[in-house]
Formats: sequence, C-alpha cells, structure tokens
Amino acid sequence: MKTLYIDCGMGAAGDMLMSALMELVPHADDFILKLNSAGIPNVNVIREPVEKCGISCTHISVLVNGQEERSIDHNDHELEHQHHHHDHEHHHDHDHEHEHHHHHHEHNGVLDIERLIDSLSVSDAVKTNAKNVYKLIAKAEASVHGKEVHSVHFHEVGAMDAVADIVGVCMLMEELAPQRVVVSPIRTGFGHVHCAHGILPIPAPATLKLLFGIPCYAGDIKGELCTPTGAALISYFATEYGTMPLMNIEKNGYGAGTKDFPIANIISAAIGYEQETDSCFCCDTIALLTCSIDDMTGEDLGFACERIMAKNALDAYFTPIYMKKNRPGYMLTVLAKKDDELAIAKAIFKHTTTLGIRKETSQRYVLEREIINKETKLGDIRMKTAKRPHASVSKIEFEDAARIARENDLSLTQAKELIYDLLDNAK
Repeated sequence: MKTLYIDCGMGAAGDMLMSALMELVPHADDFILKLNSAGIPNVNVIREPVEKCGISCTHISVLVNGQEERSIDHNDHELEHQHHHHDHEHHHDHDHEHEHHHHHHEHNGVLDIERLIDSLSVSDAVKTNAKNVYKLIAKAEASVHGKEVHSVHFHEVGAMDAVADIVGVCMLMEELAPQRVVVSPIRTGFGHVHCAHGILPIPAPATLKLLFGIPCYAGDIKGELCTPTGAALISYFATEYGTMPLMNIEKNGYGAGTKDFPIANIISAAIGYEQETDSCFCCDTIALLTCSIDDMTGEDLGFACERIMAKNALDAYFTPIYMKKNRPGYMLTVLAKKDDELAIAKAIFKHTTTLGIRKETSQRYVLEREIINKETKLGDIRMKTAKRPHASVSKIEFEDAARIARENDLSLTQAKELIYDLLDNAK
C-alpha cells in the first residue's frame, strides 16, 4: 500500500506542507512551473533551498504582486525589534485578518473562492479537493463568528497566496496519489497572535475548531505553529493519526518555515510502501486503554467489563498483577477504535474505581471477516467467517449455539455438532 507519512512535530502550515510534499515529487521545478501556470491572479510561487539546524530543506515563497505577506505573534521583544518578522509561516493562514500590514487585502466570499478555483487550469479532482478544504475553513470561521457559512468572508485565507498554498497541496496530493496518509500528533504552539479583531490566543479559534478530533498538543514553543490552512489540509487529507507505520521509505522531504527555533522548524514527509500482505488481511490502528485496580470485587469487575464492552470496545480483559505495597490487583486492558475511545474512557471511569487511564496507539493485523446468516429448522444461525492466507474458516456465533443448547437441553458441544450436521445436510 502506498503510504504518505507527515510529521507535524513543528506544527502544520500551508506553505510548509507544500514545501515538504514538493520534495517528494520527481521534478519539483516542473511542478512550480505548472502551479504558476494554473491561473491564480497576480501570484508567483518561488522555490528555494534553505537550511534548518543543519538540515537541507525547501522553502516556498508565495508572492502576490511581488510582495510576500507575513503574520505577527504577540511577543513583546520581537514586536519591538522585528515588527514585521514572521513567526512560523508567512502571510495568510488565518481569517483573522492582519490589517496592520502595509498592503490591502480583498475580502472574498465562499462563492468567490469557488468561482476562482473553478477557473484554474487544474484537474477537476484538484478543484474539488481545494473547494472542500475551503469549506472546512468556512465552516470553522462561521462557527467562531456566529455566522452562516455562506456569509463568511475570507481575508488572509481568501487571499491569492492562500489559494496558491491550498491548490498547490491538492495538486501535489494528486501527483503523489497515496492510498493511506498517516499524520503525527500536531504541535500547535502557544501564546497570542495579532489580528484585526485584536490579540487572539494560540491556537486561533478557527484553528482550534479545525483540530477537533485530531491529536494535538501545545508543546513548549511560544508562537503559532499550526494555522487554519494547515489544520484544514491535514484534516481533509489525513486518513489516520499516529506514529510512522511499518513501511519501506522511497523518498523523504523537509519543508521549512521562516523562523528559527532550537528545534528545526520543519515539516517532514516520507512516502513509500507498507509491507505487502496477503489480501485476506490488513493493518489498522487502534487505541489501547489500560488502568490498574486493586479495590474492586470480582462481581464489580465483571459488571464493569460488561458495560465497557457495551460501548463498542473491540475487546476488554483483566490481567492479575501485583501493585504497590504488594497488593494483588488487576490490569484492565481495553482495545478501542478511534471513534469509540472517548465513550469507552468515560465508561471505565464510571464503572471502575481507577483514577487514571493510560492510552497508547497500537497497530494490528486483522483478517477479513463477515457474518453469514444461515437458515435452519432450529432457527437462524450466524456464522462468523474469516479469510486466512490459505483457507477460510467459519465458526458458529456463541450466542446462537448457546440458545439452541438451552432450548433443546443439550450441552454446548452437542448443540454445535447438531448445527454443523444441519448445515452439512442443507448443502
């Protein structure tokens, strides 16, 4: 499976993401020419090599009418000495319009942006993806400002430099064509950023909306590391979040931000192929939730496990352990899908006495499986079928076998034998 991994340990910003992905394509100069020929008004995209903490990187500058826009973080000594210096990514990446800049921005509505994108010399797929990214931003801005989506007007985000970043990333994703996009947790930075509405916290309100459901953390770097455009692009293209999967890397790239930190101010990206497996199984990512308990009875633990499984846990089990002061206890381990882990964590807190839950992200290989319903004279029987590398195996669902055993006063083994005989005779 062709897999793209993006490390956002220094945040997510449109120009940095485009810079990193550009290092993965075979002919970056040809791509720049193609982007500059797409028809974005008054825009010229420049690619230049830079160095961050000794690492050779690419930096993309988007010039609109020959000028590059920059944003300003609220940092007193930097405001005093470097009033127009940019913290992380240049120009435009907010709808929090930086009107204290020296040049004027046009205010574009959602329909204006869509009409512009539709007019570009790019594929229909790129147009669709770019418009969808803008819809994510518009939805976030509308929520923040208490407006309808159609009434949102973009300022920095709607400027031509932002269009170049979003369209550029969409074009690169089309060219790279990954089947799976894995993104690390995103460092957002902290502090405050200047905008037309005043001084706003980092992450900016729209950025925070766009980060819903995405693993993120502030980290220890003061400044805006994740912007609305970066968050929207990651949210749109990422298929999952976590550490780099097991893969054979074919190419990697580094996209640089403008400012220097003790940590290299880069987004890194790698593309390659995950190890091929038989088509009967695949690899996915799950959450592993664990906690230690030494003050619950067996009855209470059994009930807790039942209620946790009712929240769509993939599995839940106890392991005997020795805790502090040599007290015997149990380790509760719960496997959960990403969409269910929060509800499951709440259930653990509700039904156990634990004061904390440890969370890890884990990958697993899973056989393809399906439930097949079989009609018999004893009623419907569900068969769980799994495809193994060299054969398929089927198993009677326990609850159906148990029901027939109870109804016919049979042992569980006798009930299963009866069911298999009925199924064999029905062939």
